[in-house]
Amino acid sequence: MVRMTENTASPVTKARQHGQDTLRRALLDTASRLLAEEGPQALTMRRVATAAGCSTTVLYTTFGGKEGLADALYREGFERLGSRLEEAAATVDGPDDPIATATALALAYRAHALADRNYYGVMFQRAIPGFTPSSESLRVGNATLGILADAVRDAIAAGILIPADAEAVADVLWAAAHGVVSLEIAGHFPDPEVAADRYRTLTRAALAAFLAGPDSDEFRSP
Repeated sequence: MVRMTENTASPVTKARQHGQDTLRRALLDTASRLLAEEGPQALTMRRVATAAGCSTTVLYTTFGGKEGLADALYREGFERLGSRLEEAAATVDGPDDPIATATALALAYRAHALADRNYYGVMFQRAIPGFTPSSESLRVGNATLGILADAVRDAIAAGILIPADAEAVADVLWAAAHGVVSLEIAGHFPDPEVAADRYRTLTRAALAAFLAGPDSDEFRSP
């Protein structure tokens, strides 16, 4: 009889030692990896269970079925993004510094996309054909993206950004960030330094369009 060690234990065996939340994340990480490496056809309960080293019963108990698994992947991605954005916003010294806040949020968005690109594909790139998020998962996603809108709203109220629809401004800033990082993930900017420069340039340019007062000229300067 072979005794399982820390190195040979399956992801599920290791995760069970740390509680249900860790187990759930381990299963989702396995599913997201299979999805990225083998495509949507690999997202079956049997295939995920085999890769995770558990029974399909564990997956059905945790997620209810394939649709529940897909929904959990979507929600987990946004929860991770939300944590990164909140942590980034907390590092800004002054709450009335929209440049610092927007920069921190933009960097956190790119960091999430690159670190959790398997989840990013489910969130924004329709990695699972035909999947529709549940209303609760959509609420989580909207609340996460609302962090940027809240930052824009505060800056408008402070007179640092021009009077505008905060959600519309946030959409533009998000589109700029999403577009560049999606190209990077697709391999169009293989040099990390070039990718970071393109990302910084476009996100700064998008924000500059909404800055009010003399600070706008200084921000637009190279």
